[in-house]
Amino acid sequence: MKRKPEIVIISDTHLGTYGCHAKELLLYLKSIEPKTLVLNGDIIDMWNFKKSYFPKDHLEVLRRILKMAVNGTKVYYLSGNHDDLLRKFGEMSLGFIQVRNKLVFQVHGKTHWVFHGDVFDASIQRARWIAQLGGKGYDLLIRINRIINVTRRLLGLAPVSFAAKVKKGVKGAVRYISDFEDTAIQLAAQQGYDYVVCGHIHRPQMRTVEVGDRTVQYLNSGDWVEHLTALEYENTAWRLYQYDESDYSIINPRLQVPEEKSDYYTLKHEEVVPENSGIAAFEAL
Repeated sequence: MKRKPEIVIISDTHLGTYGCHAKELLLYLKSIEPKTLVLNGDIIDMWNFKKSYFPKDHLEVLRRILKMAVNGTKVYYLSGNHDDLLRKFGEMSLGFIQVRNKLVFQVHGKTHWVFHGDVFDASIQRARWIAQLGGKGYDLLIRINRIINVTRRLLGLAPVSFAAKVKKGVKGAVRYISDFEDTAIQLAAQQGYDYVVCGHIHRPQMRTVEVGDRTVQYLNSGDWVEHLTALEYENTAWRLYQYDESDYSIINPRLQVPEEKSDYYTLKHEEVVPENSGIAAFEAL
């Protein structure tokens, strides 16, 4: 049975890179049937795209998104820094998918401002080559991390995230993330938005902040490289979803061995066994 949240927001899947958890993302997308799906940037990694590497499961994610759009889910693709080529075309429609740079919509009287967030990143705005070099280094770190985690699982150890440890250990990275969130919140308050929703920094987050006489909710959908997270809106509330492998573990029926009951068992237990045991309209800016 598919879950049916009203809105789902995902970002930073980085399809076309070694770090992307496409198989897990595909399982997640197959398990939901939202009214609206917002792809908040860096979905296809155009910076690191290679003809020699775009596996079948990555392609299947795109096919699943297209199928969801055809079947009635309203799909918005908001451009990020790794797929900023789309920004050259402005707002446009790709069949059933609407391409935007940002999105503003209302849900139950609350105004939401959704955008990727790379506009706050000075390294991208002023020295793109530095950001691209950092992106390649990050992808390499994720590849090494994945190999090590495979070994840890075989040894019965829990997986670790080197990227997360690096971010926590470097004061500059911690300060950047804090400044990023604070800037987004302040701008949202100035423009009268109740919610500001971003991606980009690969840090899933839900925060409520008082700015003067206004309350602003900051949400970040995280990523599908390290955290495997998404934002879901259902029953008038947002929640942060995190992929759990156990939710998708299905036993193959061929591996299930039916329990055999002998005549002796039936006769012996025959006497003791009972007989009957308000989404408002979306406005793209």
